[in-house]
Amino acid sequence: MCFQIIGKEKPFHHSKKNKKFYCYEEPEVFRSRLLLTPSAMIFDLEKDTKVNETYKLMAQTIIPRPIAWVVTEDAGIVNIAPFSYFIGLSSSPATVLISVGHKADGTPKDTLANIRKHKKCTICMVEEKDLEKMHLSSKSLLREESEAQTFNIETTQENVEFPSRITSAPVAYYCELNQEIDLGGSTIPLVLNVRQMFVDDEVITDKERLTIAFKPVARIGKSYAFLGSEVDAPKMP
Repeated sequence: MCFQIIGKEKPFHHSKKNKKFYCYEEPEVFRSRLLLTPSAMIFDLEKDTKVNETYKLMAQTIIPRPIAWVVTEDAGIVNIAPFSYFIGLSSSPATVLISVGHKADGTPKDTLANIRKHKKCTICMVEEKDLEKMHLSSKSLLREESEAQTFNIETTQENVEFPSRITSAPVAYYCELNQEIDLGGSTIPLVLNVRQMFVDDEVITDKERLTIAFKPVARIGKSYAFLGSEVDAPKMP
């Protein structure tokens, strides 16, 4: 992608290739994709249908995002994969949403296929100590291969009604599929009802007040982030 520099006598288009200036689109075509102002660019996502470019814009600006480390099972194969388009929707009823895409060949990712088939999954939260294993589990494997075995991710089966949870995860949500949403694209948002929760005793800092604290990993663009210190909310006047 290139962008137009505003404020020059002769507008030109810029990219970082060899510190020279290139443009891979005619100016008229490029201007149809962007609404340019002297100090900013407004991307017209209805005209720009390049999915990867839209993902870059959203993934680098909707930050930080929690990571759902999702465990599903089929035919005895344990599938584990991380997804950062993940959010809590409601506490009553307890509901979360994850968005799952398709493989390069157009077939559903194993997570999506397994949830569609069995209507269940276990979502684990990711702590700092599990960053590497979580990232490795994003690698595409054959359907008959298990990320748990390939990347030595230990799991615990303590609830036979749901897929196993990742043993080192501080928190896990045992979920059932409520519905999937058709947005007309290749990414499928899944609404999941949380039926049960696991919380490790070590992260409950105050059992009477039910205060929980752990060291989560967040997604920022293509990178990850650790959260810093908590900040108290300003006092209301």
